[in-house]
This record gives sequence, C-alpha cells and structure tokens, in this order.
Amino acid sequence: MESLNRMAIELVDEALEYAEELTIGGYDLENDATVLDFGLEFDGGFEAGLLLTEIQTAGLATPSRYLGTVGGAPIPYVELSTDQPALSLLCSQKASWELTTEDFEGLGSGPARALVAREEEFRRVGYTDAFDLTALAVETEQDPTASAAEQVAQLAEVETSSVFLLAYRTSSLVGSVTNAARAAELATFRLAELGYDPVDIVSATGRAPVAPVAGDEQTAIARTNDAIAYGGTAHLTVRADDDVFDAVPSTAADEHGRPFEAIFDDVDWEFADVPSDLFAPAKVAVDVVGGPTYVYGETDEDLLVESFDL
Repeated sequence: MESLNRMAIELVDEALEYAEELTIGGYDLENDATVLDFGLEFDGGFEAGLLLTEIQTAGLATPSRYLGTVGGAPIPYVELSTDQPALSLLCSQKASWELTTEDFEGLGSGPARALVAREEEFRRVGYTDAFDLTALAVETEQDPTASAAEQVAQLAEVETSSVFLLAYRTSSLVGSVTNAARAAELATFRLAELGYDPVDIVSATGRAPVAPVAGDEQTAIARTNDAIAYGGTAHLTVRADDDVFDAVPSTAADEHGRPFEAIFDDVDWEFADVPSDLFAPAKVAVDVVGGPTYVYGETDEDLLVESFDL
C-alpha cells in the first residue's frame, strides 16, 4: 500500500491551490509549519468539509452529499464509502490524537497518526507509514501554535516545515460536515473494539445528517454526536460471521435514548467518562460475504429534531 501521508498531501496541495474557492486560508508559522484554516477565522464551506474528509481518510474514501430530511425539514446528509476501511478509517480518519501543549489544545485526526503508529489499531491492521510530509486535521477553538506543530513533527519524525495542520471548530460548517462523515468509521471502530479483526472488514459505507452549526462548541459537540448516534446508519461487508454484530449500533448502549448534551453534563464534559459504546451509528447492517445479512438498531428522528432545534 502506498503511503497514506503521500496520498493525503496531494489533497492538501489541492486545498492550497483552491483556497479562495473553498473559503479557507493558509499561512506559515514561525517554524515554517503550515496551517490551513478550514473553520476558525475563515468560513469554510460544504466543499471544504468534503475535501477535508478526503484528507482525513488519505484519499481512500469517497464522501458525497445529498439533501434529506429530519422532522420534515430539508437537511443535508454526508455519505462516505471505502473499500479500505482498516486503513482509511482506523489508521487515518479516527480522531484520537490529543494535541496538547502549554499553549494549545485540540483533537487530531488524519494520516499523521500513521507515522506515529502507537495506537492499537496499527498493530491490529499491521500498518506503519513512512513519508517526509504529513497532515493532521485538528478540531480546536484556537489558532494552531508553533509548539503544536513541533509536537507533531517530533512524534511523526519529520521536519516542522513538513507539517500541515488543518484546523477548524466543531461549531463550523466544516465541523458539522466532517463529523457527519464519521458514521462508517465509528461502526468499523466499534466492531474492531468488540474483537473483530478489522482486516476482515471488506467495505464500509455510512451516512448521517449534517448538524446545524451551533453557536458554541459544547452545543456543537453534542449535536454532531447526536447526528451519528441517533441519525447515523452504516453498512459493513465482512468476511467472517460473528456473534458480536448486535453490539455495534449505539442502540446497544445502556445510555442510548438520551441527548448527548445531557450525557456530557452528567460527567462534567469529561469525554473519557462517556461510555464508548454510545459512539456509533444508530442503525447498522452487517453483510457477511457468502452468508447472512444482519440488521440492528434504529434511528431516532424525534431526538434529532430536539437536538437540532428544528
């Protein structure tokens, strides 16, 4: 397999070339790292969100949009498909890099994770990347700093001038779009966490509504999680049958049925204290090659109407 970072950097070049059309901006930090503003000072847009999703998945997934409804209101949805779910979703798109320094805090996702490859997913998949340029998408309220770029460079073992930080708020259109594109990723991750070999997941498709952009980060975080857990659906094609498929959708969680704002409030917004089985699409179909197709879970449109304030 080609380098995930090499494929992603080609898309980063596209974002830089068409920055004005995408309503994003780019600039260099004092240590020559590059920041692409996808939703901090710049507005970003739907196309910017789809392109950032491609970067997060290293070009191995295809995101698209269509207009659906929630509670009778026209609402855009994002659908994402990939025939390389282990690599594109677990080894790239997964948001798990806690990028924290003395002057910066954000949550990172994207192919830079594959240059570090310390997470369990990389052992399961058997993949480690090597490339001299790297990209990390960062969900944050702050402008990325030189120290943040230095942390990425140090852990990824590249020069700071080779680091591209793609930053956006959750409470931005790009934030709503890229989070809606995570239904397939979360279904794949949940199945892997239940002990299923991610290499045996042949293909993954997911879709979810794009949450209306909230006026603050906490509301945005709650809405974008509700969009997946109560409005997200996924289809997985797998090689082997198993008895864990019924535990994949969010409906299998004990806390399911409550909006994420209430769940986060109960734990004082300590994300690590939220049960991990809630972070999954509401409805999942698992198609075993040459075998049965299982369907579990159900969406909850009434809860989405409340969450989206429709």
